[in-house]
Amino acid sequence: MTTTHKDPILVVVQLTGANDYMNTIVPYNNPIYYDNRTTVNIPADQVLPIDGDFGFNPVMEPLKGLYDQGNMAIINGIGYPEPNRSHFRSMDIWHTAEPVKIATEGWLGKVVRDLDPKAENVLTAVNYGRGLPRALALTGVPVASVGALEGYGVMSGIADQQHRTDALEVFARMYSPAIGTGPTMDYLGRTGLDALKGADILRTAPEKYQSTVEYADTPISQNMKGIAQVLLAELGTRIFYTQQGGYDTHSNQVPIQPMLLGDLSRGIADFFADIQAHDASDNVLMFVFTEFGRRVLDNGSGTDHGSGGMAMAFGDQVKGGMHSEYPSLKPEHLLEGDLLFNIDFRGIYGTLIERWLGLDAVPIVGGNYEQVAFV
Repeated sequence: MTTTHKDPILVVVQLTGANDYMNTIVPYNNPIYYDNRTTVNIPADQVLPIDGDFGFNPVMEPLKGLYDQGNMAIINGIGYPEPNRSHFRSMDIWHTAEPVKIATEGWLGKVVRDLDPKAENVLTAVNYGRGLPRALALTGVPVASVGALEGYGVMSGIADQQHRTDALEVFARMYSPAIGTGPTMDYLGRTGLDALKGADILRTAPEKYQSTVEYADTPISQNMKGIAQVLLAELGTRIFYTQQGGYDTHSNQVPIQPMLLGDLSRGIADFFADIQAHDASDNVLMFVFTEFGRRVLDNGSGTDHGSGGMAMAFGDQVKGGMHSEYPSLKPEHLLEGDLLFNIDFRGIYGTLIERWLGLDAVPIVGGNYEQVAFV
């Protein structure tokens, strides 16, 4: 649990496509790594060393800076029993914290419900990206999904203000009668009215924002800038969510993954530089995850779907360093050719829920799981 006087804020970043764990945190002193990665390995003399055994991908220098400051935690060996190597099913499992049955209620949706049980603030959760991630989906929980903050709003394309006002009144009347006419219509009605209430509030955030940080013109950096804008506008948002895609590197991994990790590293570093310059970083924690790792043996051009993976956490309150054990690469310790997880991802969620947000994790993740003291 944070000791800051301000409400804790959680930023979640999803790396879609299954980021290659072993080429992110590289076991550069292990010959088994080079025996298996004859094509896609990171040469030992290029790695940014963490210690004598592990190091960062060389494009991650901005994040190594945060690591050296003690503001980055690397959480090793994450997974769940009987891992599923389908992107869609595995991501559903991460989104719902339910590895066995098919579930629809998002873990972060439950978090938002517990943070704001009366749904008093329609901006308690903001997603940057098209659509709503299942992690945030829960009936009765409002979430604003933003493509681009500038110009964001309901019917913002109508230039004439009076015409737009008239159209918004029609929009409001269209949704208002739906309240109380059945569960589905009730949900649609609340969703429509929440969008109406939240849209124009969010549009004010860029007007209040000034910064000397120059974010890169990449999707992930621009999403980070948008998160900073809303966070610094102090609209009461507690949960932010965004994604970076492209990590399904079955082929051409050597050029693709470093480009993505480089963009991610700069975006995260710029975000924290921005909010630190505004004296607004002490109650912010960022959690970065992916649906699974990739196989130990490369396929000649890239890597295929694996199981055990890793996550990262950033923030002033993070206990920096390597957490949990990096899985063994020895053949007898692998799971069907994959790294074997040693910490259940629901324990990582539990750590965030209880130690950072101050909520009860059991009903959200469905039980008690080993937590990791990265916060």
